[in-house]
Amino acid sequence: MRVLLFLLFAFFSSPADAQQVEVITLEQLQAKAANQTNDTLYVVNFWATWCKPCVAEMPYFEKAAKTFATQKVKLIFVSLNYAREQSMVSDFVKKNKVQSTCYLLNAGNPNSWIDKIEPEWSGSIPATIMYRHGKKVFFREGEFTQTELDSIIKNQNQ
Repeated sequence: MRVLLFLLFAFFSSPADAQQVEVITLEQLQAKAANQTNDTLYVVNFWATWCKPCVAEMPYFEKAAKTFATQKVKLIFVSLNYAREQSMVSDFVKKNKVQSTCYLLNAGNPNSWIDKIEPEWSGSIPATIMYRHGKKVFFREGEFTQTELDSIIKNQNQ
């Protein structure tokens, strides 16, 4: 009986909501954020598991997602790890209890797609871009503090 209870507990208490990070193309990413014409603010953060500043600021984005959960704000993490590292990225997301949507971008040579996302982007990460009504409303390379991020989301969401 104890073994059965243990197995049931282990099965149902395992993070069923832990996401498997989906590998997507640039076109799929644009359809999920840049090309949305509704009034939701799409906050897209580009990061990688090997990028210390990216990992350091992830909790700020997660907290912002909770702060603005009742508003029309959607946070999307986009990993720039290699597509072959999908399971590693999924494990990272699970280990760090990331609740926001996370994709792994498989778009080939960054020199061929960075300008399609943002012509001013040098390619360094972390980088964050925000869209509303199908238009870019904000772009920044580099880290945020929690206060900066919350303030920018608040201002862009008005």
